[in-house]
Amino acid sequence: MQISTNRISPVMMELSVEVPADTVKTELEKAYNTLSKKAHVKGFRPGKTPRDVLRRLFGPQVQNDVVNSLVNDTLPRALTEKNLIAVSQPVVEPGRLEATTTFAYKARFEVQPDIEDVKYEGFELFRPKVEVDEKAVEAELERIRTAHSTLKAPEPARAAKANDVVTLDFTLSIDGAEVKDGGGQGVQIEVGAGQALPELDAALAGKNVGDTFTADAKFADDHPKAEFRGKTGSFKVTITEVKEKVLPALDDELAKDVGNFQTLVELRANVHSQLEKIAKDRSETVVAEQIVTKLNDNNPCDVPPSLVEQQARLMEQEVAMSARRLGQRFTKESLEALQKQIRVDAERKVRAGLLMAAIAKKNEFKVTDEDLEKGMQELAAETGKNIAKLRVEYREKAKRDILIGMILEDKILDFLESKSKIVDGDPPKADDAAAKEETK
Repeated sequence: MQISTNRISPVMMELSVEVPADTVKTELEKAYNTLSKKAHVKGFRPGKTPRDVLRRLFGPQVQNDVVNSLVNDTLPRALTEKNLIAVSQPVVEPGRLEATTTFAYKARFEVQPDIEDVKYEGFELFRPKVEVDEKAVEAELERIRTAHSTLKAPEPARAAKANDVVTLDFTLSIDGAEVKDGGGQGVQIEVGAGQALPELDAALAGKNVGDTFTADAKFADDHPKAEFRGKTGSFKVTITEVKEKVLPALDDELAKDVGNFQTLVELRANVHSQLEKIAKDRSETVVAEQIVTKLNDNNPCDVPPSLVEQQARLMEQEVAMSARRLGQRFTKESLEALQKQIRVDAERKVRAGLLMAAIAKKNEFKVTDEDLEKGMQELAAETGKNIAKLRVEYREKAKRDILIGMILEDKILDFLESKSKIVDGDPPKADDAAAKEETK
């Protein structure tokens, strides 16, 4: 087998492969022998159909099967021999298949760019200060109180207002026709919490038990049900209950209900520690984002489009999940702008990943067993899972590889930080940075 390579671009490779004639002949013989045993041709017993008849009836199919077989067998070996790793599915351009001659084909695929040197020393990075003020602690304690609240009918009875939970029965009509299975009974909605369409949510405030009313509300253009998209629904609603939230006292009893705390002091200290960790993680994320930007700005290089596409899809899924969780809606224009920005961010993230991989290779960074154990200890502390169970869980290669990747990335980021100038405080805003450049 003869193999030659041609780098079409920094991220696109073409592999030319020639398969010896004797291999082609053997594969064709094998294919026709297998076909002869299975083929049912009128006038011939199985295994007795003449070769020229099989060739006339099944020639194109056999040719296609043999080409696929030869490519599937030789392409992986050719990639290994040339020490190439395809990051996209190879596109194969087969030549003509003849029983007495060599079979040649070309395969094009994306590869990672060759990165000889990476500029990474002397970056100026800004690390936001890790601060947790008492207002944030009080806000979190208030959230905990709300999460442990109970519901009761207000005394005396009154109209619904923000933060009340109303129970309602409703039917839904679109274009004047009632939607089958579009209504509901005993549905609970917190007023003002964004749990219902905005128009319906707003209409709930000021309503009393027993009130019946109609509210029109427009469905999103990307609603899961196609028949609802962009349509205006008419909701006929009857209020059956109005209840207000009763928050527990902020005391030792609440602390015991929340978790393994005996006093409010312990709960408050835990809240402070958790918020401090969140602030520290956010600070580290800001630094990491600056490193990604600096690496991109100082090391322009091509990146494989397929890797960018994969990263963009992951980021789009994350945005979509977050939007659904928060009840966010996008206009057509804002969605197009968001998708465009995601593509830009995805390319920068992929490029930074390739550059960091080159840094790791040059500096021979490795993840040791001690690193893995420390990583699982930290994971156990964060998730509350038993460390022994985590060790068993992370024997699975896919999960283990993800953990190794995270640990390696942390090592590289720590290394890059050590080679940078760290300034305490928030990064300058874009306008401030531009003004600073103009004054130089």
